[in-house]
Amino acid sequence: MSLDEQFNKAVEDVKNLVKTPADDELLEIYALYKQGTVGDVNTDRPGMFDLKGKAKWDAWNGKKGTSSEAAKQSYVATVQKLIEKYGLK
Repeated sequence: MSLDEQFNKAVEDVKNLVKTPADDELLEIYALYKQGTVGDVNTDRPGMFDLKGKAKWDAWNGKKGTSSEAAKQSYVATVQKLIEKYGLK
């Protein structure tokens, strides 16, 4: 299976976890997904009242410089750990 196929499967698998991952785990998979699909952050940091938006932006910005391929590989590995921890429906 190619990396893109593994990545797309992981994207679907994460939607079917038995339990919702912790916030830090959700931020990690969000950041890896955005880095893998979009690349480096390309928007301004949200305002001070958008706490959720800032957390997501900061997580994504933390992956700056990571290649799309490396981000996708990390995403697949992270989702696999979440599957082992939480299980699939």
